[in-house]
Amino acid sequence: MIQEFIETRAYSEQLCKPLQTEDFVIQPVEFVSPTKWHLAHTTWFFEVFILTQFKTDYQLYNEDFPYFFNSYYEAKGERVSRAHRGNLSRPTVDEVFNYRTYVTQALKELLTSSDKKEILNLVEIGIHHEKQHQELLLMDIKYCFGHHPLYPTYVSNFDEKSSEDATQNWLSIQEGLYKIGHQGDGFCYDNETQAHQVFLQDFEISNRLVNNGEFLQFMEDGGYKDPLLWHAEAWDWIQSENIEHPLYWRKNEDTWKEFKLNGLNPLDLKDSLSHVSYFEAAAFAQWKGCRLPTEFEWEVAQDLFSWGRRWEWTESAYLPYPNYKKAPGALGEYNGKFMVNQKVLRGGSAFTSKNHTRKTYRNFFHPDMRWQQSGVRLAK
Repeated sequence: MIQEFIETRAYSEQLCKPLQTEDFVIQPVEFVSPTKWHLAHTTWFFEVFILTQFKTDYQLYNEDFPYFFNSYYEAKGERVSRAHRGNLSRPTVDEVFNYRTYVTQALKELLTSSDKKEILNLVEIGIHHEKQHQELLLMDIKYCFGHHPLYPTYVSNFDEKSSEDATQNWLSIQEGLYKIGHQGDGFCYDNETQAHQVFLQDFEISNRLVNNGEFLQFMEDGGYKDPLLWHAEAWDWIQSENIEHPLYWRKNEDTWKEFKLNGLNPLDLKDSLSHVSYFEAAAFAQWKGCRLPTEFEWEVAQDLFSWGRRWEWTESAYLPYPNYKKAPGALGEYNGKFMVNQKVLRGGSAFTSKNHTRKTYRNFFHPDMRWQQSGVRLAK
């Protein structure tokens, strides 16, 4: 546990090494958080949920930091609103790194002196919480750089796992009762429980993700201009936001390019599609005469295909499983209160930290969100 904690903390800071100081503080839109805030918020989590509760005579690093770096935990008090995180020029970036060092050292001391199950469980949650923010940190850096007029490069050889060398095939699954949800003793979030049975009809699911070339055909066929392909809310969204292509596609005269963390490059038609919303995924599926899989179909079939390159939109609403129980106290706010008006995504992405996702992992976003590295797998 100590080693995984240390490695997780170090990896967050490693992700920041390509950045300049100015990169740590920008927030171009409300849903993107500054890098500095991610570094401090993940530290706050360990401090307020573990150190203040279990380390004798622990002193907060700074009495103002719980207000600055709480995210959405109402039970933990007041906080800076999400839209204003980028206004925090102070504390400085250096001070945030000092804060991380202070908390990391204190937690290492606690873990060395105590092996209480309750502490270890909370540290494990904190580790995976930080891994989630490592992915968010990359998502947010990409959004900032991808909307900069110079399209800065984050890392020139960063691999976004875009290549999938597979011929299109349809995998058949027979109808029947299937067990869904996390089983066993390994870590999972509460939203992956309780394991339960579901009945599925016969279905087929693609062995590979939709690629850029297929989506470009949809665009060239007028897909973004055909209201019959879109949900009503989706149609309103593409009209009001002037949506005409995936988030990071850019057209230079007659040539499409795509921004990735390794820079702006010509669009590779064979690369896996990424950064589309549920609205776009569903419209594309309808154009193809197919549909999106449900999250249960995805989980039953996932042993038959390769996954982890993109978060894959499903047709499932983000809802509690039967007999779902929220954790007591503030930690109960982690997942349960978001189970409304969101869609489930399964799999993982090139930004997902190692040893974090699994076949029962339930990611979730509002249907118009697309700054996460999301893609499409078809079903029928």
